Amino acid sequence: MKAMAYLFLFAFCFAIISAFGGTKEICEKEDSTTMKDRIKLIVNNGKIFTAKLENNSSARALKEILEKGDISIQMQDYANMEKVGPIGKTLPRNDTQTMTAPGDLILYQGKYFVIYYAPNSWNFTRLGKIENINENELKSALGEGDATVILSIKP
Repeated sequence: MKAMAYLFLFAFCFAIISAFGGTKEICEKEDSTTMKDRIKLIVNNGKIFTAKLENNSSARALKEILEKGDISIQMQDYANMEKVGPIGKTLPRNDTQTMTAPGDLILYQGKYFVIYYAPNSWNFTRLGKIENINENELKSALGEGDATVILSIKP
């Protein structure tokens, strides 16, 4: 009886895997799905972060720019809560009253990229959120004063 149960389980698993084109393809589909809404941030000290993009026209426009190549942004510290720098292009705005948290990526006035490491409230456009980071880690990675941040969609 036990052998019959194992045989049934094996046949069931084989049928599922075959129906979805094999495990390799399932994993590749999952990877491409999860990475298509993400960008990479490389901070001047070599720290690399991944951020999940928002589902809005501003984030899509940023991603379209990054599909043509990486962007290097010279960022200045502002009010001990954020780093801000010009993107070099104007993106569509989707401003709403927003309460920021550490790791939030914000578009300000359609042309400035902002990384928040402390909370703030204003009328902004959300671009995304850095994943798996807390305020102290982010503040340490960004450093004191100015920072250079490279945005990329390359793996």
